[in-house]
Amino acid sequence: MEQFAIGLWGCYFGTAFLMLVASVFAFTRSVRRLAINAAFWALASIVFALTFLGILPVDSLGEQMRFQAHVAVLMAALLAYMLLSVLNIFRRPAHLQRAAAGLAIFAAALLMGGWFFPPQQALELSVAAACLLAVAGLGFGVRSAVNGDRLAWLASFGVFFMLVALVGLSWIALNGAAANWPVHAVSAATATAYLVCMAWVVWSRYSFLLLLHEVMAQGPSYDPVTRMHLYTHLGHMTGSAPRHARDDSVPLGVIVVSIGNLYALQKLYGLPALNYAMFVSAGRLRDTVPANVELGRLADDGFLLWVRNCQDSGQLIALAHTVRARLSRAMALHLNAELGLPASRQARWVADVGVGVLRVPHVDSHATSTVDRGRGMSRTAWSFPSRVAWYDETSGEITGLPAAALG
Repeated sequence: MEQFAIGLWGCYFGTAFLMLVASVFAFTRSVRRLAINAAFWALASIVFALTFLGILPVDSLGEQMRFQAHVAVLMAALLAYMLLSVLNIFRRPAHLQRAAAGLAIFAAALLMGGWFFPPQQALELSVAAACLLAVAGLGFGVRSAVNGDRLAWLASFGVFFMLVALVGLSWIALNGAAANWPVHAVSAATATAYLVCMAWVVWSRYSFLLLLHEVMAQGPSYDPVTRMHLYTHLGHMTGSAPRHARDDSVPLGVIVVSIGNLYALQKLYGLPALNYAMFVSAGRLRDTVPANVELGRLADDGFLLWVRNCQDSGQLIALAHTVRARLSRAMALHLNAELGLPASRQARWVADVGVGVLRVPHVDSHATSTVDRGRGMSRTAWSFPSRVAWYDETSGEITGLPAAALG
């Protein structure tokens, strides 16, 4: 059973490591606030656990307890400040600064006062202070949750798990080898649960910064619903085509997708339902198309796909059929909160998809008319059983193209 406890500690440190990796990813995306919060939370938790497990190399038991006392005070103060920050307990920055100053004075007083006691008593005093801060944090979290902050409930559960883990780690630090494996197992499990809860809270609170970064980078042409480039009018096509795709010798494949029943969906269930349908459809598109395809939202009811270096029209048509099949799958509209409907009355909705496909030799001054023609073809495709319309350059006609015609 001791191996079970070791495995739980491995799960805890693995979770903390994943938080560090996620913070590095957030930092590379210029979301520094999210990165700093996640990194500090993970590092503080790792240092706290390593210190109280006695893994750090310290010469004597007295020095180890003295070091554990210092770490307990510093990490508890730091984590308390981060909890106050992420929960927005204090609306005004000046109040948060005062709270930070108070925590700093409290920690400094404990650090200096601990030297007037033997190492074990200093550790017990520091652990008691850390538990006091955890209880205070739990009280702040519950108060915020009662006032309507739903994330505060999750944070409160996280602080409760931390309090249990703190008691278990303190027992391990004070008793050393006498602490049996159930104490290690409970401490590791609750510490992991604490990390998961706080990671979820931090992500939920600051993940909007990722979207804000994209909006600031791309400007008003960015569509936050589909997380794609938004083409408000067809003239944007020429400037957005890939530079290497403008060579006259490189043909382009154009696929325009139009969804015919979005207006009816909005009238039945409102704008949230329409946005949800477009969000899900955009996600399905990303999962379907290969890497050499540029995606964008076109107007209010469609998508545009640019296929680079489209030498094979057969592959272009096959992709169009795949896109049509993927977007035509039924989706459940999870809009209980917005619509006030019980789960049993949630609607299952199927997009009425029309796909227009054409292949052009190059992007030129007629790019806008090319996309305009593609939009018209996608609407014409609604009248074909296959829902896929192909422009035949030889005959100059728009024809429906069933999947069986690929062979």
